[in-house]
Amino acid sequence: QVQLVESGGGVVHTGGSLRLSCEYSGSFFSNAIMRWYRQAPGEQREVVAIILSSGSTNYPDSVKGRFTIASDNAKSMVYLQMNGLKPEDTGVYYCKAMVSGRTYWGQGTQVTVSS
Repeated sequence: QVQLVESGGGVVHTGGSLRLSCEYSGSFFSNAIMRWYRQAPGEQREVVAIILSSGSTNYPDSVKGRFTIASDNAKSMVYLQMNGLKPEDTGVYYCKAMVSGRTYWGQGTQVTVSS
């Protein structure tokens, strides 16, 4: 069983930065595929970053160059560094783990970017 707990959300002005954290409790963290998603009000959840067990990362064009995903295997943590934040980045940010054929979600953390 895996549990994910996100933290680090808050309210920032346009152009500001935030660092989100996702604490992974459970086994096989080093084998997990980790993703960050966000969900704006009234919108579908969308992926904003992925990191594979190899360390490879990928981002959609909407956040490329502004967001960086990283993992720390020793601490079983995944981070999302968000720079140059825009009002359209507002939403609830979720951490998702895919490991051993199962999918797990965290409870989310709210990010609000004011103009």
